[in-house]
Amino acid sequence: MPLCSRRGADSLGWNARAGCFAGLTRIEKKKKREEPMGNERNTMIRGTTLAAMLAVFAAASAPAQDARKKLELSGTGGWTYSDGVGGSGITVPKVGTFDRIDPENAFTWGVRVGFLLGDNTEVGVLFNQQSTELDISGTQIIALGNLSLRNYHGYFAYNFGGNDAVARPYFLIGLGATQYAPSNVSGGGVTRDISGNRKFSGTTGLGLKLFPNNGTFGIRLEGRWTPTYIKSNAVGWWCDPYWGCYVTSDAQYSNQIEFSGGITVRF
Repeated sequence: MPLCSRRGADSLGWNARAGCFAGLTRIEKKKKREEPMGNERNTMIRGTTLAAMLAVFAAASAPAQDARKKLELSGTGGWTYSDGVGGSGITVPKVGTFDRIDPENAFTWGVRVGFLLGDNTEVGVLFNQQSTELDISGTQIIALGNLSLRNYHGYFAYNFGGNDAVARPYFLIGLGATQYAPSNVSGGGVTRDISGNRKFSGTTGLGLKLFPNNGTFGIRLEGRWTPTYIKSNAVGWWCDPYWGCYVTSDAQYSNQIEFSGGITVRF
């Protein structure tokens, strides 16, 4: 039992009891003085904690509000006009002579993800696929087989108007690769698949995004040109007194011109 508790003090002498009661009285008075200060500190801590929570909530919600206007997901569909390349004629006995190979014009579809760096500038990635046929031509046109023509591009775009505009014209330019993946190719009475080949390509386009009532869902309309480098043909020699002589060549590109429309969702 503590010596200066109420019950322990009863077993002491008068002087000891008086000293204990005096000490207890001072402690109780001190506690009474400290209680308001403690309540003030608790109130201050609770207020500070609440303010910090509100600040964290505001900081967390602000980027979320911005992100809903910066991220755009799009799906498109349309029609692509495609051409291939020419070369030296190859003669197939009893069939004909052929000097060109071309994909046919066909339906195309695609998806893309864009991120707005500011009110106008945008970066993103896009994918497109055209499922078509591959033809050779010369004295006649023969379908060799099916062809999946796939484009993979990273792009930079500039959007005109403000971020809250209903209509936003834009242009884009991108770099990447185009994949040619033939299948069911017929030749010499044999049908087989041929492994796809990827070639460096660029893309550039003009388009319009429409957001009725400045909403989340919008409409995208676009025209885009994608040239793909295929090969170079030697066309002669060039000579100069400093670097000597070298072969000059004519680069050949396979072109795709796409007209498409689709849906865009903003987050």
